[in-house]
Amino acid sequence: MQRDSIYYLLFSTIHDVLKAEKRLKETNFDFELVPVPRHLSSDCGVCIKTPVSPAELLSLIPEAETERCFVFDGKEYVTYSR
Repeated sequence: MQRDSIYYLLFSTIHDVLKAEKRLKETNFDFELVPVPRHLSSDCGVCIKTPVSPAELLSLIPEAETERCFVFDGKEYVTYSR
């Protein structure tokens, strides 16, 4: 994927999102917590939005249960797979 792509990491629970946020705050990675885009889920909740490859981020937070990951290229959301 292009470097200017945006990745959305969705987690199973809000607890996992908050655990991931706490761990990622200790790094220099660029990320933010945002509401889950409606295109991805109708459930209420937050996810991690980042320009950093999910593989890099997830290597730092193996204890967090990631439900799904999407990449947004400016036009559409596509399921991300490693």
